[in-house]
Amino acid sequence: MFRMILILFMAAGVLLAYSVSLSRAGEGDAAPRMKASEGSERIAPLTALSPATEPGKEGYLIGSGDVLDIAVWKDEALTRLCVVRPDGFITFPLVGEVRAAGRTASQVKAEIEKRLARYVPEVTLSLEIKQINSMIIYVIGRVNSPGRFILNVDINVLQALASAGGLNPFAKRNSIKILRHGSDETTLYPFEYDEVIEGRHLEQNIFLRRGDVIVVP
Repeated sequence: MFRMILILFMAAGVLLAYSVSLSRAGEGDAAPRMKASEGSERIAPLTALSPATEPGKEGYLIGSGDVLDIAVWKDEALTRLCVVRPDGFITFPLVGEVRAAGRTASQVKAEIEKRLARYVPEVTLSLEIKQINSMIIYVIGRVNSPGRFILNVDINVLQALASAGGLNPFAKRNSIKILRHGSDETTLYPFEYDEVIEGRHLEQNIFLRRGDVIVVP
């Protein structure tokens, strides 16, 4: 009788150990499956659409009214501040008139260096845009502070509206227009305020260019 009970206890122990090992093996298989499932369902964080920027833009384009600090190393006579005239030109000693408007600082610098080379061998010239006065946009209509704004950084439509004090209560928020004047034609860009601030159609929130006019009816 005692031997029978001992055999039963031993058999029960073997069965218990076997079931535990199966349970652990099952858990080991389930964990990788759960991890793979989590990885496959992981969603990347949402990102806003980048506003449209000026195609082919390589740097700031100088405009009328901008102040350029031009200096030739160790030559005070060839060091001066030049204001870009309304016709887009500047005047520099030995060189004469140089077109600056519509060009980058590096382009103007290269032309002045080329012209000076016949007078000053191995010229070392620096050109810095000291003050930006030509980046002007206009915000008109039903905003709290309409007017003319001089910019020294790139801004988009929402930032420009904020600079103008925001929309007044009577503004037609979803009928805003941006007018962009080209050499031959004027382009109109629609701007629906509510859609943009709700994170939809963010491509409407374009970066502004010199001379753009925002109209808020």
